[in-house]
Amino acid sequence: MKKNVLITGCSSGFGLALTNYYLEQGCKVYGISRTKPEFENENFSFINCDLSQVNDIKKNLAKIIINIKNLELVFLNAGMLGDIKSSFDLSSDDLREVYELNVYANKELLDILSTITVKTIIGISSGAAVNGSKGWAAYSLSKAGLNMLINLYSKEMSDTKVLAVAPGVIETPMTNIIRFETDDIEFPSAKRLKDGEIQTPLQAVIRMNNLVQQIDKFESGSFIDVRDV
Repeated sequence: MKKNVLITGCSSGFGLALTNYYLEQGCKVYGISRTKPEFENENFSFINCDLSQVNDIKKNLAKIIINIKNLELVFLNAGMLGDIKSSFDLSSDDLREVYELNVYANKELLDILSTITVKTIIGISSGAAVNGSKGWAAYSLSKAGLNMLINLYSKEMSDTKVLAVAPGVIETPMTNIIRFETDDIEFPSAKRLKDGEIQTPLQAVIRMNNLVQQIDKFESGSFIDVRDV
């Protein structure tokens, strides 16, 4: 029997790499995003949904997800960076926009997933959740919120392993904005990204899958950085 895998944000970057990897492993992959990936595969089912429209998620996705039987693995990957700005220059609306997608959209999805059989759920977090850096306020706050969301839901979903996992720095359109379009004098974290280790999406997926293979070692609700595994 094919393993069923659900991936949000499946159309680009890390989410697309996850999608391709698990399809190559012979899994049945259900992908959620606004844009359909540009490939055809009989084992891929695309679900069109704009997760930034938080109040519509249950209406648009509940019946679809509930009809997926025995989900082996879920990656809550969809998210946004927000503007790299001084905290003083970020409005509450700027923070709210990022928080809604990175936290509240995942709360809605977890509510749905709690009604079916799911073995493992991984919320894609970041080292930014625990390392405060100038310019990252919106992203860091939201990923810290995601970590706690995962921790709380692990107490409610006792039959599911629920983890927040930081995959490390990946070469994606999101990180390219920081590396190549951000003033690294004003925001030193951008220089650290430029000078530090960066993975291709495939390398990041392989490291993530290595963690999945060791899933029983980790306590549900934990935050894990793959670089520490």
